Parts: sequence; structure tokens; C-alpha cells
Amino acid sequence: MGAVVKPQFSQPVRQIFLMGTVLVLVILGAWFAYGRILPIFAANRFLNGLILGVFVLGVLACFWQVAQLVQSVSWIERFAASRREALAVGRSVGSAEADQSSDAPRLLAPLAALLGNRDATGGVISTGASRSILDSVATRIDEARDITRYLANLLIFLGLLGTFYGLATTVPAVVETIRALAPQEGETGVEVFAKLMGGLEAQLGGMAVAFSSSLLGLAGSLVVGLLELFATHGQNRFFRELEEWMSGFTRISLAGSEDDAIDQAAIAGFLDQMAGQMDRLQQFHAERDADRDQAAEQADERVVVMAESVEALLRQVVAEREATVARAASLNSALNRIADGQDRLIAQGEAGGTAAPGAGNLVGIEAALLRLSDDLNIGREEMLVELRSDLLVLTRAVRAARFGDPFRDDKLPPLRGQPPRDPG
Repeated sequence: MGAVVKPQFSQPVRQIFLMGTVLVLVILGAWFAYGRILPIFAANRFLNGLILGVFVLGVLACFWQVAQLVQSVSWIERFAASRREALAVGRSVGSAEADQSSDAPRLLAPLAALLGNRDATGGVISTGASRSILDSVATRIDEARDITRYLANLLIFLGLLGTFYGLATTVPAVVETIRALAPQEGETGVEVFAKLMGGLEAQLGGMAVAFSSSLLGLAGSLVVGLLELFATHGQNRFFRELEEWMSGFTRISLAGSEDDAIDQAAIAGFLDQMAGQMDRLQQFHAERDADRDQAAEQADERVVVMAESVEALLRQVVAEREATVARAASLNSALNRIADGQDRLIAQGEAGGTAAPGAGNLVGIEAALLRLSDDLNIGREEMLVELRSDLLVLTRAVRAARFGDPFRDDKLPPLRGQPPRDPG
């Protein structure tokens, strides 16, 4: 399983603050210099309006890059946190990130597509995959930068276009002014001076167009370039943090020479498959060991319970045997007393010369008592046989649970009153 790397990403707060400060200063400068800028803007409303529109697009593009960067940082933090939790508990990274890969920002789409489809062992990626992700992110960042660079260059171009347009209108006006200075028949000095003033006005109007367009274009390009610089700093820092984060779970892959090139993709896939199989095998062994330990604990508990049951049964058998012996002793004592009484009666009868009237009954009672004693002995023997068979079944169950062999009795202690068992 790959190492769990904690991300260290930061939002471009400082860049946003600097960009906002620059934009506020530009707006305040334009507000205070409105009276002077308006005549410059009015020199050529169409071209200067186009320059102003491109400037607004450039500012919006810079702030759009920063907004996209903020979204990417927020998403990668959630992605890394979910991925870290999935790897910590051994779940599938793809299942943990399936819902986040769908709403991944455009800047991090390749990263979400590659890391979101890996299992729990996909926490580690190869060097080729890491390089591919970083190259794709760098390409997308450069694509966003190209827009602002083009807009900044477009502002310079529109400024130069206005400059050349103003010069293109100034040069013909100079030529016309020079031609107008040629004296004509019947013209007065006032008329010649009026032509000179008209030519100078056309020349100055062309110069105003040239310098106003150039001024607005260069100023707009300067502001857009400064905003792009701040946005680029934020993008570079995000790319550096992303590279540092990915280096924490990137596996160093094999690199072959140009003569013996190796299919790195096949090797990386094979290694990923082997890593997955090893992780699953390790997890299987861990689960099997846990099940075996649990089964051993349950078996030990069952053996303890059975041993306690056998011990209780033995105590009960001993108690019943002692009770039976006590009853037999009392019965024998009663029989002895009856026999003594019969002997006295017989002796008295013989001494009296005649047999006692109840002698036959006493003989019958003696026979019944003898039969009762025999029945008690037989019942006791049957009870002992049944107890021995039950003890044999319990003993075999204990042997099977403890030693795996129901007929192994070399480890069990002998019963009381029996000789020790021979291991052979």
C-alpha cells in the first residue's frame, strides 16, 4: 500500500491581493486623470475603444486564471484528503474518488482520471505516470497563459497600429500643406495662412491619433502584463506544490537505454498488478491468521467448558456413588437387624416348643429384602455402566478438540481407581 502523503497546498491569496491593488490603482489613476484622458480617447474613438475593450478582456482573463487556480487548489485538497482516508482504511481509491472525479476542474482532469481509477494499491504511481500528469497540467497552464500573452501583445499591436495610422494621415497632410503654401494668383495672405492652419490641424490630428493609440495600447499592455505576472507566480507555486505532493507517492521505475528500450508502460502495469496481488495476498493471510486465532480462542473456551462439565460430572458421580454406598450400608444394617430379630424369634419358638405363628411371613419378608438388595445392586451397576459410557464419550470429545485424535489418551490423567495408561 502506498504511503499516505499529506498535501501542502496554499491558496493564491497574496496574488489576488496584489492584482486587486494594481487594478484599484489603475481605476483611481484613470478617475483622477479623466479630464486629460478623455481628449486623448476622443482622438480616435473606434480604435481607442477597441484598445479599451481588449484591455478589459485581458484583465478578466488574468482574474479568470486566478479563479481557476483557486478552484483547483480547493479540489486537490478534497481529493487528497479523501484519498488519504481511503488508503488509511484500505478501501478502493477509485470508489472513494468516483464522485469527485466527475467534477474535477479542467486543470486537474488528467490527475483525476489517472488516480481516480486505481484500487487500494494504486496509492503508488510510476515515474512515467507522474511525469505525464505534470506535463499535462503544465500544458494546460501554458494554454491559459497564452490567452493573456496574446491579449497583451494585441494591445501593443493596436497601439502600433494607431501610431502608424496616425503617421499615415500626417504625412499626406504635410504634403498638402506644403502644396497649399504655393502662391496662387489672386490669393491674399489671409487665405494662404488659412490653408496653412488647415494643413497643420490635419497634421496635428494625425499625430494625436498616433500618440493616443500608442499611449493607451502600451499602458494597457503594461497593466495586463503585470496582472499576468502575479497570476503566473500563483500558477508556478501551485505546480511546484503539486509536484512535491506527487513525489511522495511516485515509485522510481526502471529506465533503459535507447538501444535496449523497454516498454515502460507494460512494466509499470505488471508491477502494479504484482503489487495488487501481493497486497491482496497479505490481506488474505492477515484475515486467515485472525480467523485462526479466533477459532483457537473459541476451541480453548469450548475445551475449558467441557473440562468444567466433566469435572462437575465426576463430582456428581462421586457424590452419587457415596450416596449409594451410604444407602447400601443402611440397608445392610437394617437387614442385619431384621435377621437378628428373626433369629431371636426362632430361638424363642424353639424354646417354647412350638413355632411362632408369623415365622413363614418373616421368611417371606427376608426373601423380599434379599431381592430388593439384589435389585439395588443391579441398578447401581447399570448406573455405573451408563456413567462410564458417558464419561468415555466426553473424554473422546475432549481428545478430539485438544489433540485432534479422539483415541489419544496418553496426555490425559487416569481416572481415580484405575492404573496409569501405558503410552505404548
